[in-house]
Amino acid sequence: MYKLLVYLLLIGFVMLLHGLQADEEVALQALFQGKHAINRAAHAAAQQTDKIKLKEGIVSIDADAARASAMLYLQRNLRLDTANEPLVGSFWKTRAEVLRLDIVNEDRSFPYTYTSPEYDYSVTLTKPGVVMIVRLVYPRTYNVLGPITWEIKGAAELVY
Repeated sequence: MYKLLVYLLLIGFVMLLHGLQADEEVALQALFQGKHAINRAAHAAAQQTDKIKLKEGIVSIDADAARASAMLYLQRNLRLDTANEPLVGSFWKTRAEVLRLDIVNEDRSFPYTYTSPEYDYSVTLTKPGVVMIVRLVYPRTYNVLGPITWEIKGAAELVY
């Protein structure tokens, strides 16, 4: 009888370990998905040249177009609505919070080191660019892991 009890406890423990491993794997894939989405959004934003300044020979990013493009790419890649809330059927269950969306333009001298001590981030830009920091909360699968929140950072420069 005691062997049956030990066997059942062992099965429960193995199932718990399997759930933990599966949750960790899904969390890692979710982190990669979030990082790729933020990198794509920052890159799309960095490509929004200010055509008026470009006619004058100044290479610059159009801030309004860059913000709109970054948000559009972020929302499409993470399946979010216009308020950054997850769409029905999306993997994400909570709002994606854009913490920083900074445009570094020609008014700075390059190379320019962007630092954000609040989010422990530093990047050196050699030309105008965009820095984006987004907070994502991992929707746990099995509730074996504790809550996971990422502050994912991305940066891109204007390609010309």
